[in-house]
Amino acid sequence: MKLAALISGGKDSSFAIFKALQEGHSVTDLITIKPANEDSYMFHSANIHLTDLISLASGIPLTVETSTGEKEKELDDLKKALSRVKVDGIAVGAIESEYQASRVRRICEELGLKMYAPLWHHDPESLLRDMIKYMDIRIVKVAAAGMDESWLGRRFDEKMIEDLKALNRKYRVHIAGEGGEYETLVLDAPYYRKRIDLIETRNIWMGDHGIMKVIRAELAEK
Repeated sequence: MKLAALISGGKDSSFAIFKALQEGHSVTDLITIKPANEDSYMFHSANIHLTDLISLASGIPLTVETSTGEKEKELDDLKKALSRVKVDGIAVGAIESEYQASRVRRICEELGLKMYAPLWHHDPESLLRDMIKYMDIRIVKVAAAGMDESWLGRRFDEKMIEDLKALNRKYRVHIAGEGGEYETLVLDAPYYRKRIDLIETRNIWMGDHGIMKVIRAELAEK
């Protein structure tokens, strides 16, 4: 199947692309919806500007649509972006969010497209363990009990998964971040021709939540 992939730069959308390619599908386009501000009901927004670099790293063309961030207007913006590409379906990284999946499914029906959601309802811990085998993932935003500034910039590994499980037991933090507890950035994946190196970053901490803003990044040989 010829797919356009929704891409935020985070682990879920990135892993959905990897799974699509692994299962023999063709990913011909990347789609990014850039919220005008950092509040979005539907889309990951932390360091969303780096999807341009991800497009260059992977060699997959990027279509960008800027959204006002209004709750249902975001769906119109997504529909507008998808109308600009010629594909059979849409790859999404949804794991448990019925809010996100149902709305993308509705747009697919309206446009006569199929929704490809390879991570849907998979065990979150198993997914994370699979992801760290293939991708270099960093935490770039946190907003949950037990997650302080030291989490910003951390690379996903077995230790982090165990730490997330501990937070889940203590505070009910979703280990895959499905409740908005954290957001991520993928610096390398099997379908990247080059990796992304972070040259300059700045942590912004706001009492009980924070973000690692990427000021400058560049492509490097793998």
